[in-house]
Amino acid sequence: MTIKDWPADERPREKLLREGSAILTDAELLAVLLRSGVAGADAVTLARRLLSECGGLRALLEARREQLVALAGCGPAAFATFSAALELGRRYIYSTLERDGPLENPGAASQYLVSRMKAYQREVFACLYLDTRHRVIALRELFFGSIDSATVHPREIVKSCLETNCAAIILAHNHPSGVAEPSAADAAITRRIVDAAALIDVRVLDHLVVGEREAVSMAALGML
Repeated sequence: MTIKDWPADERPREKLLREGSAILTDAELLAVLLRSGVAGADAVTLARRLLSECGGLRALLEARREQLVALAGCGPAAFATFSAALELGRRYIYSTLERDGPLENPGAASQYLVSRMKAYQREVFACLYLDTRHRVIALRELFFGSIDSATVHPREIVKSCLETNCAAIILAHNHPSGVAEPSAADAAITRRIVDAAALIDVRVLDHLVVGEREAVSMAALGML
């Protein structure tokens, strides 16, 4: 039996159109994205199996391509669909930051930065550029690899500040270990960037350390 053989009020797509997406289970939402199942399994059954084999929704959506295509019924097309859906979610959050006007506090950016950076397999150092009213101008990922004084160059951050004509910045980098705890190296490079940015009258509002579930504010810890 395929989903087309189900009663109309039980089909995921029809339920979504009738009652909204919030009413659907994770498996039903994935089934809408998959559109069809495989031999012996309709789209919902396939989605449930993928969720079970991956260990849940987050693990499924953040899985690497080689992990997903190794699962029965999940080829490159499914990986592309899931990746596109996840990226659309991130871009929606970012567009909300742009649309909502001035950031009242650096914590307003945490949700976006966590969603974007938590799954990275290596350390990434990013900079969120703000105008004089603390509205978002842009986000750039600047440095990659082990984040320390040897790999993060304040002069490059100053250069990017001049290019974006920003008035303030929020720094962010992730810890692939998942532990959002600022290190001594994080504190040292932050002080260097604060000093360099001050020379061009750009304020460093915060440095967020992104872990698996949260972003820790170095400003809130008194480390700026």
